[in-house]
Amino acid sequence: MMSFIPEDKILEIKNRADIVDVVSEFVQVKGVGRNFIGLCPFHSEKTPSFTVSSEKQIFYCFGCGTGGNVFSFLMKIEGLSFPEAVRRLARRYGVQIPTVSLSSEQKRRLNEREELFSINRTAMEFFHHTLLHDKAGRKALDYLRDRQISDQAIQDFRLGFAPEGWDNLARYFFQKRLSPSLVEKTGLIVPRKNSSGYYDRFRNRIMFPILNLNMQVIGFGGRVMDDGTPKYLNSPESPIYNKSRSLYGLHLARQPCRNTGTVYIVEGYFDLLRLHQFGVENSVATLGTALTEEHVRLLKGYAQRVILVFDSDAAGLRAARRSIDIFMKQEMEAQVLVLPSGHDPDSFLLQHGLEQFKESSEKALGIIPFLIESAVKDHGLSVEGKIRITNDIIQPIMAIRDSVARSLYIKMLSERIGVNESAIMEKARQVTAQSRGKTFGSLRETDRQTIFQPGGQKQPGEIRFERHIVAMMLQFPEMIQEVEERNLLNYFTDATLKTIGQMIITHQQKSVSEIIDLMEDKRLQSISAGLAMGEEVWNREGCIKLMDQFEKSRKRQEDDLLEKIKQAESSKDDVLLLKLLKQKQVEVTSR
Repeated sequence: MMSFIPEDKILEIKNRADIVDVVSEFVQVKGVGRNFIGLCPFHSEKTPSFTVSSEKQIFYCFGCGTGGNVFSFLMKIEGLSFPEAVRRLARRYGVQIPTVSLSSEQKRRLNEREELFSINRTAMEFFHHTLLHDKAGRKALDYLRDRQISDQAIQDFRLGFAPEGWDNLARYFFQKRLSPSLVEKTGLIVPRKNSSGYYDRFRNRIMFPILNLNMQVIGFGGRVMDDGTPKYLNSPESPIYNKSRSLYGLHLARQPCRNTGTVYIVEGYFDLLRLHQFGVENSVATLGTALTEEHVRLLKGYAQRVILVFDSDAAGLRAARRSIDIFMKQEMEAQVLVLPSGHDPDSFLLQHGLEQFKESSEKALGIIPFLIESAVKDHGLSVEGKIRITNDIIQPIMAIRDSVARSLYIKMLSERIGVNESAIMEKARQVTAQSRGKTFGSLRETDRQTIFQPGGQKQPGEIRFERHIVAMMLQFPEMIQEVEERNLLNYFTDATLKTIGQMIITHQQKSVSEIIDLMEDKRLQSISAGLAMGEEVWNREGCIKLMDQFEKSRKRQEDDLLEKIKQAESSKDDVLLLKLLKQKQVEVTSR
């Protein structure tokens, strides 16, 4: 795929792009020394270990070991292919990429996502025009105005209307000579089962376009205006739409979330519209699915605190409880705003106004207090109820890492249900002991090695030497020629490090970021980024000393092996001798 884009264009994009700016679109980072750090978007963490180097134009997470350059960051966080990431940055930085030399099949593969985005945008404009300017949309416009949705909100969110009839949109696309099979991939039209042709998925519904952070239309939500079912209908998963990674309104809420440090999460499209109309622009909505870990990781890039504003009915409370476990796993501060009975965010704001909503937000319960109150409501304060409450709450409390916070929440639970604190502590110890046994017993050996040794398996002395040498080559390229002249890589025992070292020598005129681009193996990219991100202070004298020590170490090992071979010969231990000779042969062959 790389050959489809000229190498000079890739280099031009890389020279223009700033990885800190790109990463900042998804992760909140702050300058620390020469680098920028933040919470990793690829795994759960509370202490920032995600590091971005403006100087080297690479990123690396010291927690999960993921690393690379600006292209690999976009590829991983948005699920893009390499050409898609290159083209995304090309558009951002105004670099023109020629495509005239591509075959029709290459163009089709590379441009399909862009065509799907274009189809969705065309559909959005069709629905929006129908709502505002077509006679068929008049009842929908009246419906929105009856619900006090402002003209500004209609414009900001590009609301629309899918008219009655089986194939209005299908015929519209047919007139534009767009491939029905391609339009079908967006989920906008559906093939008829018993005959040829297609029919519209969305009919007689208010339409809510769903945009990504790049302002591209990735899908739609449609709502009926009567008692029809289903009340809401959403686009199916597609090559450009993933519900578990998408949030309605995030494209507008991103900057307000950063400015306030807080994000409100609601369940419905109208709830979100109402919040934005009242000036609460740091708000997003889920898309007909429960919150996922991907959602929370995405939000961690824009806010430190989440306020869940779900309906006060039983379904809303269940949704809040389901979400809490995810926030605890992701170690993100979350609160739950429980609205008065019979209210959702839309109706509450209309009836009580912004000030009362803000006052209620200030009183939003934290995760543990919310769980305690929910458990009390569910089980009551009878003896049996108190036992069930304790069983419900103890595991979430023990999942909190901060020992002071754990102690305070145990005290809160004790006072709320009238059970001795020491009894709850004893229950906590029992639960913790059981959890530890189960967790450790289920670990694979490789997982244990990762826990006991940061970065994976325990490294022998020679491997540590080899890692230092490769890190030196990446961070202090003045020594690459010396490494090459001494043939140090011939003595490497780690095949991965040897491969990286060979690539560095072969492309020693290129930057670290450019070398990473040449690595098709993502594991090699991450390892290289991690080694390049080190903060060691290199000078020629220290580098020579490191290489001398490595050579002496390898010489000692060779001498030890030869001595063992002699001893095996003297003792006539043929089995050991054969083993040692094979080892010697492997070392010689590897050079």
